[in-house]
Order: sequence, then structure tokens, then C-alpha cells
Amino acid sequence: MSIEDDVALLERVPTLRVLGTTALRMLAIGSEQRGVARNTVLFHAGDEADAGFVVQRGAFRIEDGSAALVAGPGALIGELALINAARRPSTAIALEDSSVIRVARSLFQRVLESDPAAARRLRDEFARRTSQIASDILIAGAKLST
Repeated sequence: MSIEDDVALLERVPTLRVLGTTALRMLAIGSEQRGVARNTVLFHAGDEADAGFVVQRGAFRIEDGSAALVAGPGALIGELALINAARRPSTAIALEDSSVIRVARSLFQRVLESDPAAARRLRDEFARRTSQIASDILIAGAKLST
């Protein structure tokens, strides 16, 4: 894929879209592409998380022991690893021959440092999502208590 193709894919990811084209271009240039064969583990629960992965093609089963979901093209796997050092809470396994763009936390942080406006937009997006989650929890709690 070309840099332009990678930028177009990154623009499909809601969390990354808010950064803007300039920041996405820097991410596309600095990131690495990886092929992942069917049934190969991309990462295990408990692994150190130092990067997020954007699915280019194929699909991954993300499982945390109690639940599972499938992430396909345009999905960002391991989003929090872009901003916070932690252990992986889940395992990701390729369901078919797949490819991902690996975005290292160090690269992501350099891009945010070089583009304060993009960092503010990302902060605002996280605040909006956190507020929505809190609202959803309150509504669910109210329904459960009636």
C-alpha cells in the first residue's frame, strides 16, 4: 500500500480521524506494516502494550476470557496502548491471513507533541466518549433499579 492508501485507512478510524491529515501522514510514514498469518497471535493478554494496530485487511478475534469480538479492516486494536503503558487486557488472533499497521506509542506521542492542535482534538474526543460512557452507565443503572 502507498502512504496515501495508509492515510485513507487511518482516516476511517474514529479515534485517529480527529488528528487531521497532517498528523495521519506522519503516522503513516513512521508506522510499520505487518502481515499476520491465519491463526497467528498478534498479541497475548498480559503482554506489554507499546503500540496500537490498525487492521488493513483480514480479521482478528479479540478475546479477554469472558467476551470476544471480531475486528476487521479499519478497526484500531489496542487503542489505549497509544497513550498509556500497560499490559494487554486481551488476546488478538488472526482469523484469516491479515495485515495491520503497527503504530508505536513513541511515534504517536511524538506526533501529538509536534501538533498541539491534533492533541487537543484527541483530548476532546476522549472527553466526549468518556462523557457518553458515563451517561450510558447512569441510564443502565436507572433501568436496573426500577
